Amino acid sequence: MSSLSHFLSTHQLLIIYTCTILTLCTLYAVQPIQPLFEKEFSLSRFEAVIFTTVIMLPLGFAPIFYGYILETFSSKLFLRNAVLMLGILELCFAWSDTYPVLLAIRALQGILIPAVLTSLMSYISFITPKDKVQQAIGYYIGATILGGFIGRLFSGILSDFFGWRLFFVLLGIALIVMFGALSFLSEEVKVDFVKPKLSQVLDVLKNKTFFNIYAMMFFIFFVFQALLNFLPFQLKNLSSSMGYGKVGMMYAGYIIGFIISIRILWMIRLFGSETKTIVFGILTYFVGLQIFHINDYTVMFGGMFVFCAGFFIIHSVASGLISKLAHEKRAISNGLYLSFYYAGGTIGTFAPGVFYHYLGWHVFLGLLSFSVIATLFFALKLQQSLHS
Repeated sequence: MSSLSHFLSTHQLLIIYTCTILTLCTLYAVQPIQPLFEKEFSLSRFEAVIFTTVIMLPLGFAPIFYGYILETFSSKLFLRNAVLMLGILELCFAWSDTYPVLLAIRALQGILIPAVLTSLMSYISFITPKDKVQQAIGYYIGATILGGFIGRLFSGILSDFFGWRLFFVLLGIALIVMFGALSFLSEEVKVDFVKPKLSQVLDVLKNKTFFNIYAMMFFIFFVFQALLNFLPFQLKNLSSSMGYGKVGMMYAGYIIGFIISIRILWMIRLFGSETKTIVFGILTYFVGLQIFHINDYTVMFGGMFVFCAGFFIIHSVASGLISKLAHEKRAISNGLYLSFYYAGGTIGTFAPGVFYHYLGWHVFLGLLSFSVIATLFFALKLQQSLHS
């Protein structure tokens, strides 16, 4: 019986990880081909980058509201229908011809994605033995990283050969197939949506340790999304004939996040503490960012590995630190972490574009470098609050 349950849980985890990869493809596939949309639909630069902004906007807020909305819903039914709707919306996106409709579809997908991801994580905790949950969540993080890269790479490659629509048709079909595959999941789990009271939120924010982590991650993800969202435009500036597959391949540095996420405890032991590891991550992040001043594809490609290594060191340590320190307020603490993290990322997808548009690439990188230095201030304050 135990071997049968192990077999079933392994297959269910495989379905969950595949669904995670496809969901992250949905989130990021548009990013490397935004200059293509700018050209095809005669958009301004701002209108083109908003494709990533609108889908990210709900990520920080939706999990909080879902806690109140979904108490009466079947978690399995909800997850399957959300994935089915993502697939149908993807097909609609592929067949749409007007910018407002394309944007509205992305916004609707943004509302669905946090619900799908939260449900998938709850399922992992439910079907995995307690001693294997940490490992299973590690693989889930790996699946999000893989999905982010695969979506960007294949949307770029297929856009070069068949136009931009084919990738979204294939992704839509894959999500609809996933709707069928999700029927094999266990019947019900309790989905861990947060339902915070304002007083509880304020209590967590008054804690200096938590606040420093939140402020640090706001700026960290602000910088990350800013660079990743405007880089395709800079690459097209360097060579207007550069293929979108080559632009998509630029995100290969993302994959280093998978190695870091499963080796982070070793790194913390190496540096002696979480805060020292974070400071090392910030310095690596800063150095990686400076490499992008050299306007050469190969140099930038290498720089992406350094930049992403810094990012995933900071993110892996900070998210683990929140869980370790939170105790009885873990759900609210983690929920606020995601809210600050995605709020920073959402603003990063469009706001620094003003600097890029009017003052150029190097001033844009200067602004991001200044933001990284600000995170160092919060990291040092964090170190003080942990040791006081």
